[in-house]
Amino acid sequence: MTTSVEMKEQINQQAAAFIDVLEGRRSVRKYDSSYVIPEEEIRELLATATKAPSSSNMQPWRFLVVTDAELKQKLLPIAWNQQQVAEASAIVIVMADLKMYERAEEIYSSAVAAGYMTEEIKNTMIANSTNLYQGLPDERLKEIVVFDTGLVAMQLMLAVRAKGYDTVPMGGYDRDAVKAMFSIPDRYLPTLMLPIGKAAAPGHPTTRLAVEDISFFNGM
Repeated sequence: MTTSVEMKEQINQQAAAFIDVLEGRRSVRKYDSSYVIPEEEIRELLATATKAPSSSNMQPWRFLVVTDAELKQKLLPIAWNQQQVAEASAIVIVMADLKMYERAEEIYSSAVAAGYMTEEIKNTMIANSTNLYQGLPDERLKEIVVFDTGLVAMQLMLAVRAKGYDTVPMGGYDRDAVKAMFSIPDRYLPTLMLPIGKAAAPGHPTTRLAVEDISFFNGM
């Protein structure tokens, strides 16, 4: 039987391991171009990332994964010749689905199958979510899905770091050119580009503003 002291020690060890991942993450821009992350491992990382929360559990994130060397070279000028795009093992283009509510039936039916909700609640959730998101102004809908893809992207970066790889989140690229290159429909909005690979040089450490300078408790 696990004692309270042993349980506390386990919690402390888990917390320490998590903090190590957080503090070990860097924006790495130089990668070992010979290193290949297996596709199955990339899929596992994406699956872990999708445990992130999202509005109404609509999971609006979509991933375009580029591992082909020729395609990565074509992406290079689109990403303003940032070399990590060509050298990293994979480039994950994180996109937001502006019509994510069209999969409400699939999402909530799986929750019923898992025993997480009743059929009645499912039908209510489908109707409410569909009506809500369909009726939102375009800019508000965009704001919601971009926010959610930010959550999944951060979770992906931490999952990647936990496996011993590195990333660098990139907003600096030509989104229209990416859409044209891969014939991406208008319903999908590219948000960020995320190289993933084995670091060839460590990322530079950075500083952060003090908590005292950026936090306000119970009022400004």
